[in-house]
Amino acid sequence: MQYTKTDVMKYFIRSVKYFIYLSVLIVIIMALLVLIKAVEPDIGTMFRNGYDALWQIAVLFAAVAAFYPKIGYVERFAASSIDWESSRSEIKKYMENHYYSLEKAKPGLMTFRHNGTVSRISRMYEDRITITSAEGGVTVEGLRKDVLRIASGLERTLVQNNGQ
Repeated sequence: MQYTKTDVMKYFIRSVKYFIYLSVLIVIIMALLVLIKAVEPDIGTMFRNGYDALWQIAVLFAAVAAFYPKIGYVERFAASSIDWESSRSEIKKYMENHYYSLEKAKPGLMTFRHNGTVSRISRMYEDRITITSAEGGVTVEGLRKDVLRIASGLERTLVQNNGQ
């Protein structure tokens, strides 16, 4: 598979977002622990290795963030015996029923964004689902957990509505 500059940049941005997300999450958890007085508000005593733990945690988060986009974002095929033009309205209806709004529509391609603000924030605004026309069905691309659910649902919907 050939990667373009855009693909590499998307991967890098997702990695940086995930690193920031993990960092903010640990800060919130540690702040809550300080607020409930479970730990002292001193980094030197908060962690076993004191201040050295900060760079160790940062390295761990960087490693996780570097690999997350590779496993967190996927592309799946959803089989359908009906053509793209006939299935477009069914796909749009299915996505709207699952709280996604059409963002962009081109010949052979549709992109959707999630409607919920909380869902978008929890997905770090990486909530775009791209559906493209493919031989014998459609290809769904986006966040793994969403793609698996949407691809199987679309496949079921497109087969049911075709009378099979």
